[in-house]
Amino acid sequence: MSRTPTRPRRRPAPACGIPRWPGRSPCHGKETHSMRMHSKALLAASAATALILTGCATEETSGDAGGDKGDITLAVFNGWDEGIASSELWKAILEDKGYNVELEYSDVAPLFAGLSTGDYDFATDVWLPTTHAEYIEDFGDDIVDLGAWFDQAALTVAVNADAPIDSLAELADHADEFGNEIVGIEAGAGLTAAVENSVIPTYGLDGMDFTTSSTTAMLTELKAATDAGENVVVTLWEPHWAYSAFPIKNLEDPEGTLGTAEGIHTYTRTGFEDDFPEVAEWLSAFSMDPELLYDLENVMFNENDTDDYGPVVDQWIADNQEYVDSLTS
Repeated sequence: MSRTPTRPRRRPAPACGIPRWPGRSPCHGKETHSMRMHSKALLAASAATALILTGCATEETSGDAGGDKGDITLAVFNGWDEGIASSELWKAILEDKGYNVELEYSDVAPLFAGLSTGDYDFATDVWLPTTHAEYIEDFGDDIVDLGAWFDQAALTVAVNADAPIDSLAELADHADEFGNEIVGIEAGAGLTAAVENSVIPTYGLDGMDFTTSSTTAMLTELKAATDAGENVVVTLWEPHWAYSAFPIKNLEDPEGTLGTAEGIHTYTRTGFEDDFPEVAEWLSAFSMDPELLYDLENVMFNENDTDDYGPVVDQWIADNQEYVDSLTS
C-alpha cells in the first residue's frame, strides 16, 4: 500500500471523542441504570421528533406502489466500521430489490430509542451478550432480535503471522524479539483498560512498554513493521479490516483475560416483520464470515480514498456475487 492504513472519514462524528469498545468510547454502555431510565422517554421522544421534522419517518407499508416496495430507514452507529459496512451492503441489496433505503447515523442510546419507537426500521450492529446488554434491558421489550450474523467479535492482542510465538503466555520470554513493546490504541478505550488491568499482570508483561496513542498510530506502526519484516505486538479487535490488509494472527489467551467472543445481532422495530416479511426473512438468515467482512471493510475504509461508499460496495458485490445472491435466495 502506498499510504498509511487509515484516514479521516467525513461521516457524522461520535458524541464522545475517545474510541468505543473495543476501540470505542467508554461513554457507550456506561450510563448508570437510573440515568438510562430517566432519559429513556426523552431519548425516544427526541428521536421521534427529529425524524419527523427531517422527513425521515419510516414508511410502514410494504405494498408495491409503482414499483416501490416501501421505504426503509436503516440505523447506523456513528464510527462503528462493521456496522457501516454491513449497512451499506444491505442498502445496496435492498435497493436492487425495489426498496427505498435511507441510512440514519446515530449515537448508541438514541439509536435504541429510535428503534423502540418505530422511527428506525432496523440496525445491524448490536453486540451481545455484553456490550449492549444494558440497552437491551431497557428497550428489549419494544424491539425484535433477528439473530446474530457474526459470532466472532472479540478483543485481541495480535502479532505478525510469522512471529515466533502463538500465545500471550509466551510473550514475556520473547519480549526482546518484539522490541520490548506492546503497541496500543487510545488510553481511554476499553481494550486499553483490559490490557493494562488484566493482560499485563496475568502474563507477567510488566517489563514491556505499553504505548498508547490512537488507533491510527497503532495501525501506522503495524504497517511499518509489516513493510520492514519486523515482529510487532498490537492491541486490536475483531471485526477489523486490518485482518485483511496485514498478515497477522491473534495470540491465544489461555487465561481468558480479554473476555469471550460476542455476537453481532440485527434488531428491528416491533412490527417490521409484518410490514416487510421478505426483508425480515433475509435478515434473519444473514451471516457473514470474517474473511468476507474484513475484505469489505478493507476496500471501503482502507484501499479506496473516498467517502462515497456506494460505488465501492457495488464493485465488492460484483466481485462476490455468489455470496450476495445467497443472502436473498
